[in-house]
Amino acid sequence: MKRVAITERPDWREKASEFGFNFHTMYDEPYWSEDAYYQFTLAQIEEIEEVTAELHQMCLQVVEKVVNSEELLTRFQIPRHTWDFVRDSWKTNQPSLYSRLDLAYDGVGPAKLLENNADTPTSLYESAFFQWIWLEDQINAGNLPENADQFNGIQEQLIERFTQLKDQFGFRLLHMTCCRDTEEDRGTVQYLQDCANEAGIATEFLYVDEIGLGEKGEFTDTQDQVISNLFKLYPWEFMLREIFSTKLEDAGVRWLEPAWKSIISNKALLPMLWQMFPEHPNLLPAYFADNNPPPLDSYVVKPLFSREGANIRIVDNGKEIASADGPYGEEGMIIQQFHPLPKFEGNYTLVGSWLVNDQAAGICIREDKELITQDLSRFYPHVIID
Repeated sequence: MKRVAITERPDWREKASEFGFNFHTMYDEPYWSEDAYYQFTLAQIEEIEEVTAELHQMCLQVVEKVVNSEELLTRFQIPRHTWDFVRDSWKTNQPSLYSRLDLAYDGVGPAKLLENNADTPTSLYESAFFQWIWLEDQINAGNLPENADQFNGIQEQLIERFTQLKDQFGFRLLHMTCCRDTEEDRGTVQYLQDCANEAGIATEFLYVDEIGLGEKGEFTDTQDQVISNLFKLYPWEFMLREIFSTKLEDAGVRWLEPAWKSIISNKALLPMLWQMFPEHPNLLPAYFADNNPPPLDSYVVKPLFSREGANIRIVDNGKEIASADGPYGEEGMIIQQFHPLPKFEGNYTLVGSWLVNDQAAGICIREDKELITQDLSRFYPHVIID
């Protein structure tokens, strides 16, 4: 695994506009970056693929354990009045669409799981589509060898998964939602709408605050049409605490992602994994902060519900070396052994490994000058060259 400089495509900004990639620059800072790429061997990609599949299955075993334990549901901060709703989503095999594992990996030592973005992962469009266009353009320009490849079946697998949802679960119309005022979330949902349409599923978009409640307790759209299937780029930990959460169980909605994802998108997953699979080579020691954790010289403190690196603190040899502000923490904290991200030319590098329908589907690379990867960390494409 190495970082290789490359000439940018002269017209990539025009292409981004043409393809609707409107968040390639955010707050006047570059987000999409193509002055370099990350190069992997096929063996390294196969290792990531195998580790991703195994870690995912381990996460599903955590769900099985948690839904059958009131103590653990409490520990995961699942509100009591939603226990049956979350439990039933698992017991009735409610289908999932996609997720992303964040891994520390340098191409040499074993990949280590940092967290699981199982509920509302973004950076999907640029992973599935725009970095593939980059690869094709750079091969055609002679800047990459003709046999250069990419671990990227994300788009094909998404369309195939939507086709299965249509055929097996009767998805004919899929409502899709996210919050207002976030171009990245809207872009992600728009991309997923395109994939669903390719699979023959009609889609309707509305913002979260536009979802209504009908007389019989059903959720409705702005045309008072009943919502039967809903993809939401909106966190379960918010939904389970809002006023309408008492209506979730009886609303008759099939959710993407399903409610059982509230368990594995929760940082409480990490100490549970370490407890169930101690000394696993792809896990880092992790503990609940309030449960007498063993002393660690170097560790990371994470809130159960943190997103985009918020409220994370890193302590190395007893001294705080990095921290990020944010609104999280009241729900409780976990402690995970500090495992510094690999550094390439002064940049800390994180591998995001995508799953679609429980299958490893591709990767993305995020890079930051700081130890804590946050929402403005740069996205870099990758290639496989053997």
